[in-house]
Amino acid sequence: METPQLQLPLDIVAIQNLIPHRYPFLLIDKVIALVPDQSITAIKNVSISDPILQGHFPTQPIYPGVLMVEGIAQSAGVLGVYSTTNKVKSVLLGAIQDARFRRIVEPGTTLRYEVNLEKKRGGFYWFKGLAYVDEEIAVSVTFSALMK
Repeated sequence: METPQLQLPLDIVAIQNLIPHRYPFLLIDKVIALVPDQSITAIKNVSISDPILQGHFPTQPIYPGVLMVEGIAQSAGVLGVYSTTNKVKSVLLGAIQDARFRRIVEPGTTLRYEVNLEKKRGGFYWFKGLAYVDEEIAVSVTFSALMK
């Protein structure tokens, strides 16, 4: 896919033009900051209408930590598209390391994903990501991905 001109914020339509994920598995709503080859900040609004919350858990809905990790990875995919001169056709998660889940996230919460590109070699990229609720860390993770 051709890398479009960067105009922030990136809305949901722009995000869908960059990564292949779609509802109900598109887990970022907006990109508010992006510096190619460096970092990205994206937003996810957690709503009671998110399908996963109907069963996780019916009496106390909690947004799953694994979906926060996926949202961080999707944010990294957007960053990766803007950090390469090649046309990116797919982004494949390679490894997840040091994932730490630090707090419960409930409906009505706005998650802020902050991802830094640590290094890249060929089509391999290494990232460090954080999910915040206000200024409190909800998830931290390091991971790699192949962008081809």
